[in-house]
Amino acid sequence: MTSPLEQKKIKIAGPSMVTANRTWDGAVIYRTASHGWSAELADAAIVRTSDEARALLAESAADDVGAVGAYIAPVEIKNSGAIMPGNLREHIRAEGVTIGRSIPA
Repeated sequence: MTSPLEQKKIKIAGPSMVTANRTWDGAVIYRTASHGWSAELADAAIVRTSDEARALLAESAADDVGAVGAYIAPVEIKNSGAIMPGNLREHIRAEGVTIGRSIPA
């Protein structure tokens, strides 16, 4: 995981979002377009440029009371419009523990 302080040179190769962990229970949360947090990936604000990502990350990192460890992560937008995790790490974070689960290829 790259900390927000290390993400100064942000390169976006496709749709991305900002994710973090909720401070009071550690749950995975996603920054929303309404400047809040949601535990639902479908509610995540999607950015497509480095400037948008930088702004969303700065706003998210400033909310250190509600969330910690905010960073930019890739997402995949399906033809149906559904938002899916864009890499294995985010898939695991979205789905929870991996014991007893098969991991998609």
